[in-house]
Amino acid sequence: MDVLISPQQLHERLGTARRPVLLDVRWVLGAADGEEKYLHEHLPGAVYVDMDTELSAPAVPGEGRHPLPDPAAFAAAARSWGLNDGDTVVVYDDAGGTAAARAWWLLRHAGCQDVFLLDGGLAAWRRAGLPLESGPVEPLPGTAHLSWGHMPVASLRDVSRVAAEGILIDARAPERYRGETEPVDPRAGHIPGAVNRPSTDNLTPDGSFRSPAELGRAFVDLGVRPDRPVAAYCGSGIFASHEVAALAQAGITAALYPGSWSQWSNTPGTPAAVGPDPGRAENPPQKG
Repeated sequence: MDVLISPQQLHERLGTARRPVLLDVRWVLGAADGEEKYLHEHLPGAVYVDMDTELSAPAVPGEGRHPLPDPAAFAAAARSWGLNDGDTVVVYDDAGGTAAARAWWLLRHAGCQDVFLLDGGLAAWRRAGLPLESGPVEPLPGTAHLSWGHMPVASLRDVSRVAAEGILIDARAPERYRGETEPVDPRAGHIPGAVNRPSTDNLTPDGSFRSPAELGRAFVDLGVRPDRPVAAYCGSGIFASHEVAALAQAGITAALYPGSWSQWSNTPGTPAAVGPDPGRAENPPQKG
């Protein structure tokens, strides 16, 4: 699966008759200034996409902080971005694709074939000296016909089996995986059996993706094998999409657990493991 497009490749395509649809997905946990940053500066013709209202359903403790959107609502949002059948879509952010990967995954899940992450995001575009613009972009509504279910999905009931029979990857920061801190969800720790690989480890220091060969070696070292199931989760399913994209870049198909730790930790009776050991299960007290 082709995942990435370089700034130079994208710039060339913007000058063709089949201009890609550009989506700006700037989002950071705990911040609400993504649209403000977009209005200040964005790629030419890019449409701003809101993580919380367009790429997620409303938060529900039993489903997580960023449940997958309703398919019909997502299709309507995609048409509002100007998406038509057969369009190529390029998504980007200013954080190495860690937020934009959610849009990449959802569009793939909805049946779009030509969806790419801008490798290195806005920073790489700037380094290449390519043009930017400011202000809102209001595209003509598109007519895309989307479906649902084209990417593997793991449910809350699936992930323990994946951890036992294959590799379940926790894409959060190491201190959250170990249970040393939990700034958002009701319990600290990780799903028993999960191994930790922060999504940021998929990137070079300049925010571009590591090479497919380098990613492949890292995932093999983690225990990924062709004959074993692989799934990824994070706090609420956002950064785990980046993990799935990195696995795809390495030629590995992986499922996304959308509910992630925000669903797991809100579900009574689910065990939590703490520390660097994937399998040591404990039940730390809930907040409050």
